[in-house]
Amino acid sequence: MKAIFNDYCNYVYIIAATKLKSCGTAEDIEECVSDVFTEVFKKMNYLGDREGDLKGFIGVIAKRKAIDMYRKLSVKAYRTVSAEDEGIMEISSGENIIESAEMSERNSILLNKIKELGEPDTSIIIKQYYYNMTVAEIGKAISMTAAAVQKRSVRARQKLKNMLCEVGINY
Repeated sequence: MKAIFNDYCNYVYIIAATKLKSCGTAEDIEECVSDVFTEVFKKMNYLGDREGDLKGFIGVIAKRKAIDMYRKLSVKAYRTVSAEDEGIMEISSGENIIESAEMSERNSILLNKIKELGEPDTSIIIKQYYYNMTVAEIGKAISMTAAAVQKRSVRARQKLKNMLCEVGINY
């Protein structure tokens, strides 16, 4: 744990500082870094013996924790801006809220449908597309041959496509 902390502390600090620089103090950033490593050490068993994915794993957790901290700090600050203020255009993020909401809803439905596939199909799809594992790595992780994993993946994707079509999502 100490080696992981020493190797990735600066990396996590940069991610946290980048996200929190507009609303957080140095103490907030340090708290975020601590929260990240707490989460990393809690979830280390999910990673297994795949060392190549450690930096990405830590980076994702750091980004998510920093975003959560940003939201928490932004609510505390409670800044209001007049709609008549000339600087209002500088504040807008350019994000399409409707599109973001639709994408979030679609992702939620997709995840629920993946979970409905049942094991081991759920694990295969998540490991294949979320963790970018090869069929050989997945097979080793869930005690199946690579060929069996490949076949289950093809069938699971077809089943998932049909399930999504039933709820009106076509890819």
